[in-house]
Amino acid sequence: MSQRFYVETLGCPKNQVDSDKLIGTLLADGLEATDDAGQADLVVVNTCAFIGEARQESIDTILALEEQRRDGARLVVTGCMAERYGDELAAELPEVDQVAGFGVPVHTPAPSTVGKKLIPVSSAPLPELDLLNLPRPTSVSPWAYVKIAEGCDRSCGFCAIPSFRGPQRSRDIDAVLREVDELAAREIVLVAQDLAAYGRDRPDELGNGSIVPLVNAVAERTDWVRLLYLYPSDLNDALIDAICATEVPYFDLSLQHVSKPLLRRMRRWGDGQRFLDSIATIREREPDAAFRSNFIVGYPGETERDHDELLRFVEEAQLDWCGFFAYSREDGTYAADLDGAVDPGLMGERLAELRELQDEITSVRRDEMIGRMVRVLVDEPGVARSVREAPEIDGIVHVGHDLTVREFHDVEIVDALGPDLVAAGASFEEDD
Repeated sequence: MSQRFYVETLGCPKNQVDSDKLIGTLLADGLEATDDAGQADLVVVNTCAFIGEARQESIDTILALEEQRRDGARLVVTGCMAERYGDELAAELPEVDQVAGFGVPVHTPAPSTVGKKLIPVSSAPLPELDLLNLPRPTSVSPWAYVKIAEGCDRSCGFCAIPSFRGPQRSRDIDAVLREVDELAAREIVLVAQDLAAYGRDRPDELGNGSIVPLVNAVAERTDWVRLLYLYPSDLNDALIDAICATEVPYFDLSLQHVSKPLLRRMRRWGDGQRFLDSIATIREREPDAAFRSNFIVGYPGETERDHDELLRFVEEAQLDWCGFFAYSREDGTYAADLDGAVDPGLMGERLAELRELQDEITSVRRDEMIGRMVRVLVDEPGVARSVREAPEIDGIVHVGHDLTVREFHDVEIVDALGPDLVAAGASFEEDD
C-alpha cells in the first residue's frame, strides 16, 4: 500500500503555489494524497511568517496537527517560517521531525540533516528542490495561481520577505506558459512578491516591462487572466492596456498608505493624490474596472493627520475591496528601530473606523450590481465569481446548482448580501 501524505497551507497565494509543487513531487514519488491528517504517513505544514498573527497561526496549526497525526507519521514544517526561524523552530518544537527551508525535500530527511536542524538554502546558489520551476498537477479548481517570480528587490521598511525569500528571480516565459498549459485552468491568477517587476532582474533576456508580453501570452492560453499585487509606480499605460485587454479589468494595487511623509518612512513610493489620479485614469479607460488594495495601520510615526488622510482617501477612491492590517514589528526590518510607536489600543480604533467605512463602500458597490447581467465562472456547485471577484479573497456570486462547474455562464444579479451577490436561480437551501 502506498504511503499517504497531507499538506496544510497557510498564508498567501504564493505559498499555495509552493504547496502545489510539493504535492506534485510527492505524487511523482508514488505517495497518495489524503484529506485526513490522522491517516497520513507524512504531514506537511507550509507556514507563513509575514506578521506576528500569521506566525502564531502557524505554531497553532503545527501543534494541532501533531496531536492529530497517527503513530509513526512524520511531521514536517516548511515554508516561510521554517526558512526564517528554522533553528528556533527545531529547538522549540521537538514534536517536529524535520524543519525544511525552501527547496529542501520533505518526503525523506535530507542526507545532510543532523537531527532536526534546518538546512540553510543559502548554502547553494539554487535550492536542491527548485520549487519555482517544478511541475504541478492539473488544477482541481477552475482557477489556479501561477507564480512568475520569487523574491523581491525592494526594501519596504515593514517587510522582512526579502531577507528570507531573497532577491527577485524571474522565471522564463516559456516555463510560465508551460505551467499554464499543464494546469488546464479556465482562470490563471499571476502572483509574485513584486509582480510588475517581472523580468527586471534579467535585463539581457527579459528586461523591464516584460510583464506586458507575459500577460498577453497567458491571455492567449486561458479564458481569464488576473494579476495580484501590483506596485503602484509600475502601473504604466502599457500594463493598464494589457490588463484591460484580458477582459478582466481587476487592479490589485499595493498602496499600504496614502500619507506622503509616512510612505517615505515606509520606504515606499507615491501619495494619495497620485493614487487617486491613477485610479481615475483607469476608470476613464474602463469604467467597469474593479479595484482592491491593502493598507497598514499604526506604522511607527502614523499621526492622526495621517489617519484622517487615509480615511479621506478611502472615501474618495471608492475601491471595491480593501484590507486593513495592524502594523507588526518585524525583527531585522528598517521599521523595527523607528520611534513613534502607535499604541495598540489606538491602532485598534483606527482599524475599526477604516473597516466600517470600507464595509459601507463595498456594500454600496455590490448593491449597484443588482439588475445587471454578468458573466461568471462556476467554481463549485452554487458558487461562482465574475471578473470583479478574485478567488479566495473577495466575495462570491451565489448561482443555481444547475449551472455547470468549470464553465462560464451569463447570469442576472438579483440581490446583494454584504460582499456577496445573488444571481437569479440561486438556492440557499441547497448550500446548507
